[in-house]
Amino acid sequence: MTVATPVAIAPGSDCTAAFRAAYENRYTWDPGFGGYQGCCVWEQGDQRAEGRFSVGADLKAQVEGIEDEAIHKAMASQLWEVAIHRVRRSFEQTHGENTFTAGTTDAVGTEVIVGGKNAGDRYRIKDAVVTMVHRHIHGTVVTIFTESTTDTGRGYLSRSYTSQYADPASGEARGGLSRFTDTFVPLSDGGPWVLSERVVETDAFGDTPAGRQVFRFTDLQPLG
Repeated sequence: MTVATPVAIAPGSDCTAAFRAAYENRYTWDPGFGGYQGCCVWEQGDQRAEGRFSVGADLKAQVEGIEDEAIHKAMASQLWEVAIHRVRRSFEQTHGENTFTAGTTDAVGTEVIVGGKNAGDRYRIKDAVVTMVHRHIHGTVVTIFTESTTDTGRGYLSRSYTSQYADPASGEARGGLSRFTDTFVPLSDGGPWVLSERVVETDAFGDTPAGRQVFRFTDLQPLG
C-alpha cells in the first residue's frame, strides 16, 4: 500500500487553496441549528456554582440560578464563545478581502501569511487543520496553538489548545498563558456537537495567581 506524502508548499507561493481546505474542515453547526439547553456547573478549587442554561437559535446564551455576577458572566462568556465559533460562514464571507502566502514549515505546520484586509494576521496549517492562529483583535494580539482535535466526522473541533494575549507593538504578554481542554458530545446521533466540559488552566502573571476553572454542561437537550 502506497501512502501519499503531502506536497510541501513552497515559501512565497499562494496557499489560498490549502488554507481554504483547513478553514472548511472546521466543524460548524447546520444553518437550521435550533439551540439547546441543560445544567451548568462551575468549579474552582473548593468553590462551586450550579445553574441552568440555554443557547438559542440566535446563539444568545442565557444562564439562570448562578447568583455570583463574576461566575455568571464567565459561564455565559464560555457558552457564547463556543457558539460564535460554530457559526457557518463561507470562506468568501470571512476571507474574501484577504490574500494568503506560504511562509516557513515547521512541526506545527505551514505558515500562512495574511495580506489585504487582515494584513498582519498569521496562521499555521497541517493536515487540513488550523494549528496556529495569530490575530489582531481590538488593540491586542492573541496567539492560539491547537495541540489536539476531536473528529466529528463532519469536521474537526479543537480539543486541547493554548491561548496567549500580547501587546501588538512590543510583543509583551498581557496576562498568563491559558491552557484549554474541551470535551464535545453530539446531542443526538447526527449532532449537533456541543461542549460538555471545558477546563481552563491559567499561568500566574504579575499579581494574578495561577488558576484552574472547570465548566461542565450536562443534561443536554435540544430546544423545542
